[in-house]
Formats: sequence, C-alpha cells, structure tokens
Amino acid sequence: MTPEVIELEKKVIDALSQTDMARLWRFAPSGHPYFDNTNPLSEYFKEKFQEKGGMTPEISKQIGWG
Repeated sequence: MTPEVIELEKKVIDALSQTDMARLWRFAPSGHPYFDNTNPLSEYFKEKFQEKGGMTPEISKQIGWG
C-alpha cells in the first residue's frame, strides 16, 4: 500500500461508527486488510475501535451472528 492509500483508508476508518466497526470486526471476510497483521491499517483499526468503545455486549447483541 502506498502512503496515499493508507491515508485514504485511515479517513474511511475514522468515519466508521462503533457499530460499523463491530460489524467489520465480526463479519469481515478472511484476509480483509484491516485485520491482516502485516498491514499497517490493522493496528490503526484496532486503536480507533477501542477509542470508540470496542465490542460491547449491547453492540454484540445488536449486530448478532449473521
């Protein structure tokens, strides 16, 4: 990923709600770049998700399992 693409993706992550991030956390397909530990966006996503409150029991119940 180029630095420009990384910065654009960070803006996308920043715009996600806590619930949207929880849905991604639970339902993103295998290999999604936000959850690939070799991708610099992985740590950024985790940090931002935690800043917004992470996965709460309420959100977990709201988004369900599929």
